[in-house]
This record gives sequence, C-alpha cells and structure tokens, in this order.
Amino acid sequence: MNANEKRKLGRTDVELTQFGFGAASLGEIFALVSEEDTLSTLQTLWKHGVRYIDTAPFYGFGLSEHRVGSFLSQQPRQEFVLSTKVGRVLKAPKVKAGFKAPFFLGGLPFDYVFDYTYDGIMRSFEDSLQRLRLNSIDLLLIHDLEFGHHGAKLQTYRDQFSDSGWRAVERLRSTGEVRAIGAGANELEVIPYFLERFDLDFFILARQYTLLEQDALDEALPMCQARNVGIILASVFNSGILVTGPVEGAKYVYEDAPAEVLEKVTRIEQVCRRHN
Repeated sequence: MNANEKRKLGRTDVELTQFGFGAASLGEIFALVSEEDTLSTLQTLWKHGVRYIDTAPFYGFGLSEHRVGSFLSQQPRQEFVLSTKVGRVLKAPKVKAGFKAPFFLGGLPFDYVFDYTYDGIMRSFEDSLQRLRLNSIDLLLIHDLEFGHHGAKLQTYRDQFSDSGWRAVERLRSTGEVRAIGAGANELEVIPYFLERFDLDFFILARQYTLLEQDALDEALPMCQARNVGIILASVFNSGILVTGPVEGAKYVYEDAPAEVLEKVTRIEQVCRRHN
C-alpha cells in the first residue's frame, strides 16, 4: 500500500489516502504526549503523504481536537480530509478541584454527557469547529451508539437519535457543513442497525476486520457493498497484539489479551513464518 494513493469513500465525493491517522493517542489515552512529540508525529505523517486524520471530542476531552486543529490550521484546507464525531458533549466537572478526566491517562480537565438529540449534536459539532479551527468538517460520525458503551440505556440513546439527532446530521450534510455522515462501529450489530434505518454514507469499523477478526465478511461488509456504503478500517492491529505478538502484557481491545486470543495469534505467527 502507498500512503499517497487515494481511494473514493463509497458513493461520496471524498477521496482518502490509503493510510490515515487515528488521533486518540494525541488525547493521551495510554501515555502522556508532549507538544513536541505531537508536532513531530503530525509532521512525519504529513511528510510521508498521509492526508486523512480522525479525531473526536472524547479523545482527551478536547485535547486531541485542539492538537489536530493547531497543526491542520497551518496546512492548505484542500490538502487533507478530517473526521470527527458527535454523541458526547463536553462540560466542566461539577467538582473542579483535583478533577481527573476518566478513561484517559492525560487529557483536559473536562467531563462529558452522552447526548444524541438534535441540540446535543449541534452543540458538539459547533464546539468541535472551534477546537479544530475550521468552519466545516469533511466526515462526521455518530460515536459509540452501541451496547458496549450504553448497556441497558442503549435504546434510550437510540431513541434520542432517531427522534431528533438524525435530523441534525442530515441537515449538516444537506447544507454542506459536512461532506458525508457515518457511524463508528466497535460492534458488528451497529452496521445493520443503521443501514436499516438511516441513509449513512460510511462506517469506521474498529477492530472487526483484521487478521484476527473476520466475522464482518458474513453480513456487515456485504450489506455495505450492496448499498455502496464506504468502510474505513480502524484499529487494524486489535489495539496492539498484532504488532507486539503474543507477548506478556499484549493488548487486545485495550486490555490484556485473554489466553484464547494469545493462542490464535501464536497460530497466525506460525503460518506467517512458514511462508516467510
């Protein structure tokens, strides 16, 4: 694969470089990242032709968007494609003294609420524009509207989206403030759920189509192909183990890999070695 080579995203007019950069790490999810290392990372990507960057308000509670926006504001707008997400609204914590944002090792001192309503999505979008220093976004995704993040409250949030949130993202697309709308999918069930109800342009499919995971071939990917809906693959190393191999402490879905995953990766490595 060539980082400079581009592919059209489904039925949209958006063309993406084959390699993109997921900027969750710039929000300090696993490690603190200095401003110098942030700039060096983004400069290196740019030097090697990567022109697609994905971020979200959740990544470092605004920090990732601030850092990505600071860099991209110095680049020609027509040179890159940017995606961000809606579904969470950042807010100041109720107790400010000593507050530490959850989930991320670092990040900014903000809390969040899930909000998939019309007003919540518009608020999130407008806040992102300011953090990113842009007046439009190429790709906008509905973030984490799935069981793993909401459990028993999932239907409540899906009702929010269907009752009014969908109207917000559809309006943003129709007015040209975003070029395409999609959804993030950490779970395969997300794809048929959205395709059967909403006119989405694409999905970011995380961890579900890799050397380790192939179930997406059964239903999800054929459904997208039949509708000419684009797919962007993310977390193609299953959050670490396909890079490190089955070593002690190897990560799978952001946690220590269970024994059955370690065994499967061991078998994959054996096949690779046999074929050099």
